[in-house]
Amino acid sequence: MNVVSAWLRIPFWLRVVGGFVLGALAGWAMGPAAETFFGPLGELYVTLIKMIAVPLVFFAVVNAIGSLHGQKSLAALSGRTFLWFVITAALAVGIGLLVGTVMQPGIGGLKLAMDGTYTPRDVPSVTKVLMDVVPSNVFYALAGIGTKVNAAGETVLAAGRGSILPVIFFAGLLGFAMVKLGEKVSEARKLVGQMSEIMIQVTRFVLEMTPLGTFGLIAGLVGSYGFDKLLPLGNFVLALYVACALQIVVVYSSLLLVHGLNPWKFFRGAAPGMQVAFVASSSFAAMPVAMRSITDNLGVNKDYASFAVPLGASIKMDGCGAIYPALCAVFITQYTGVPMTPEQYLIVLIASVLGSFGTAGVPGTAVIMATVVLSAANLPLEAIGYLYAIDRILDMMRTMTNVTGQMVVPVIVAKETGLLDQQVYDGSRTAITAGSDPRS
Repeated sequence: MNVVSAWLRIPFWLRVVGGFVLGALAGWAMGPAAETFFGPLGELYVTLIKMIAVPLVFFAVVNAIGSLHGQKSLAALSGRTFLWFVITAALAVGIGLLVGTVMQPGIGGLKLAMDGTYTPRDVPSVTKVLMDVVPSNVFYALAGIGTKVNAAGETVLAAGRGSILPVIFFAGLLGFAMVKLGEKVSEARKLVGQMSEIMIQVTRFVLEMTPLGTFGLIAGLVGSYGFDKLLPLGNFVLALYVACALQIVVVYSSLLLVHGLNPWKFFRGAAPGMQVAFVASSSFAAMPVAMRSITDNLGVNKDYASFAVPLGASIKMDGCGAIYPALCAVFITQYTGVPMTPEQYLIVLIASVLGSFGTAGVPGTAVIMATVVLSAANLPLEAIGYLYAIDRILDMMRTMTNVTGQMVVPVIVAKETGLLDQQVYDGSRTAITAGSDPRS
């Protein structure tokens, strides 16, 4: 017990950094064998995070909307949140185009080959995406299970791919029903609130696995990736990381400063969510940590955060849906030697901003978005195949940018609407532990 207590006394961020460094060393020392020995540890961690995500979001959204009496209109909050999603996405596209133009990752006599594992992705229509938000079977949606048509033309059950939007939709309906029924369902409202608290406690337990999960994920990644994959496209990797860093440090910090908020305190409080996003490369996996980061560390109203963060995890993709497609467009024009016209730049901007919302909940958002944007701008799609071999390295930074944006927008909206506890924000905790709830 003394060892466990000593371990828990180490700041959470420091434990995660330690896992990252040790994982990188283990991967470098063991090579491909690291994936065999330590990869399952990382996979187990991501599975645990995904295990809690759906029930956490379900009970949190039902509880948040069911408790609307006397609070601000959800419709007004939703509109304001969505507006900031659009604004920050447009700024992200601009950053991607600017960095690509300045750093020129497609110049330099590159001789690239199409990655053998890449297969073109089908881009779903906007109508299909919107229709899929409404679950045909609620229990299948909650279980992450849907249907597909097999080779024989039969409709069969199939494992889902992590879309949270049907869960939010049904949870919202239940919450509004509770508001409509009022005191008739007071006991149900109380039960949902208790279930939400239980899931928050389960989340604390799972998050203590983050340093070990980080170790396994990074060890497997470093061990399985060789320099032969990175060197030909090193300039593109650097350009993407620079663009994402500018979005996080310059754009988000500027928006926080405009709202009278200290950026350093935001990043201290948001650090746990950013760390998990980077190592797990999944907005869905990072969602529980992001929710706790902005409520416990940054003082965002818990009910609003329970709605805004899951929504952002589905449609707020500044890294995957804005910066990456824009950078891909610039890269392929430089590589082919055919410059984009002003009209194509405008098309890239519009397609990136609108497309990220249109592909909400679709697996492989970055690849889908790049396909949408390049097709809309009438650019060749080869860039996606060239870059697919290093997608995991790219996805780490893209996802951290996604999740940072998914946290900064609720903070900004909470500040604008009086739903931000300034004292908690200024305190800027960085610990996400399995201990007592700091809100109690």
